[in-house]
Amino acid sequence: MSLWIPNLFNGIRIRHFSENWTHATVELHVNVFTRNYVKTAFGGSMSAMTDPYFFMLLMHQLGRSYVVWDTKGEIEFLKPGRGTLTAEFEVPQEKAAEIRERARGGAKVLEWFETVITDSEGDVVAKVRREVYIREKKRVATSRG
Repeated sequence: MSLWIPNLFNGIRIRHFSENWTHATVELHVNVFTRNYVKTAFGGSMSAMTDPYFFMLLMHQLGRSYVVWDTKGEIEFLKPGRGTLTAEFEVPQEKAAEIRERARGGAKVLEWFETVITDSEGDVVAKVRREVYIREKKRVATSRG
């Protein structure tokens, strides 16, 4: 994933995906390509570093019988980002199981997930929220009926 073009050119590096798809760690290296006019982290790069990870963790836990999409994102910038920024993403197995049940039968589920982006000193640079859409695929829901 670090070599995926949107990540590569935004200075984004995947540091860790847990084997059970419950956790991911992502870094953004602020450099000449990822900084803004005042030489701090470009907001678009910080958005890109948080874009696909909640939906990916959930998608892999739920499996191919479910449609999972990232639908909305919100960022509250708290401090200028400099150096290496880090975001941790967590979708516990219990949360995935709860969402699986709510989406069973084709019900549309919209779920918000939250994380923070921190700098190398551990200071919070931004608070991030991502909304994820989940639904059991129609052909699966129909075959159950």
